Amino acid sequence: MSKTVPTSFIVVIGMMLFALFFGAGNLIFPPMLGQMAGENVWIANAGFLVTGVGLPLLAILAFAYSGEPDLRAMASRVHPIFGLVFAIILYLAIGPFFAIPRAGTVSYEIGIKPFFGESTSSTPLLIFSILFYTLACLLSLNPTKIVDVVGKILTPIKITFIGLLILVAVIKPIGSFQNPLTTYQHNAFFNGFQEGYLTLDALGAFVFGIIIISAIKEKGVTSKKQLLIICSKAALIAASLLAVTYSALAFMGASSVSKIGPLKNGAEILSAVSDYYFGSYGSILLGLMITVACLTTSVGLITACASFFSLLLPRISYVKWTIGLSIFSALVANIGLTQLIAISKPVLLTLYPLAICLIFLTFLHNVFKGKPAVYQGAMWMTFAVSLFDGLKVAEAPVGPVLRVFENVLPFFSVGLGWVVPAIIGAILGGLFGRKKAYRTEESRVA
Repeated sequence: MSKTVPTSFIVVIGMMLFALFFGAGNLIFPPMLGQMAGENVWIANAGFLVTGVGLPLLAILAFAYSGEPDLRAMASRVHPIFGLVFAIILYLAIGPFFAIPRAGTVSYEIGIKPFFGESTSSTPLLIFSILFYTLACLLSLNPTKIVDVVGKILTPIKITFIGLLILVAVIKPIGSFQNPLTTYQHNAFFNGFQEGYLTLDALGAFVFGIIIISAIKEKGVTSKKQLLIICSKAALIAASLLAVTYSALAFMGASSVSKIGPLKNGAEILSAVSDYYFGSYGSILLGLMITVACLTTSVGLITACASFFSLLLPRISYVKWTIGLSIFSALVANIGLTQLIAISKPVLLTLYPLAICLIFLTFLHNVFKGKPAVYQGAMWMTFAVSLFDGLKVAEAPVGPVLRVFENVLPFFSVGLGWVVPAIIGAILGGLFGRKKAYRTEESRVA
């Protein structure tokens, strides 16, 4: 029998979820969205909240509903090979390919770059990344209470300072909203929807889910129903905090263009707004806190990825994986934040629809009795479309295919062309699975 869980514990879990999702990297996307969307900021922000807030928390609930021990097991419902490949790609995305390097570049953009003015030299970033990832590697090799203490002390301070910055920006806006950029003049909601992919939170949720579910089960919760109820309440708390914070940051970005001008990325916007309101001392404080917070995040990601890959390939030790991941992340970080975001977008546009499809299939698992053919049909059809969404953003020469998709697939122009094919694939998979099962039964009887 499950034990009664106090409301205070649910609040703690909700705050934990908020802290897990609200990394320093997530600070940079809403302000940039606000600058680009201008007068259409609230429509674009609504789309961003769907994928930047709703989807990650839905992924947590899906993980709890599945009852599986980890991401690989959950994805293996499609096929064991898919489960392995999907888990590897996801860990690479939230690890050395995007999330870990992004932590370092965000730290540099906010904490270091403002002091070099308009300098285009790559040397400061190189030196900073070497120091940053060397320290992250050392802390990951020898996890100590230092990382926990730093996280527990600096995270509340960081949130307090960001909260103060947001409050001032909302009460006393820098300026008025400007006209939206060309891409946000139409379909602002769906542009914001795709921008939410860049947070990587829906992918990270599959990993965070392990932490949350374990914490709840340690309280003696054994009932699946109670587990889902607690997760839902905690998710609502986290979602409310994230939605308010992201909306305020988007407002900050939209109201900043008239005075600080359009900037290249969200890190530059945060730094400029902080300097506008609090002067150079405010920028220094913001940069210091975010740098240390990003360091803590990097240690957590390096540790998680090194643990996963050392279990996957035990011949390579945890120590070697940690060193290798740190070196690789440092190299990737040196391409710069703007370029890193540009490179990650095609990959995420391909990967995210698969994650969304897996989430909804998990909730419908009992409806189609978990038939692998349903999973496979839906996922293959989703991938066939999402791959070209990614290639389109990467400006690959796939024009003829895109023109066919635009004429045939509903919602393709707004990045949701995979939805109808996924449904068709699931239906065909169900019919194929039923026919195959009938043939098997017929052969057995004969």
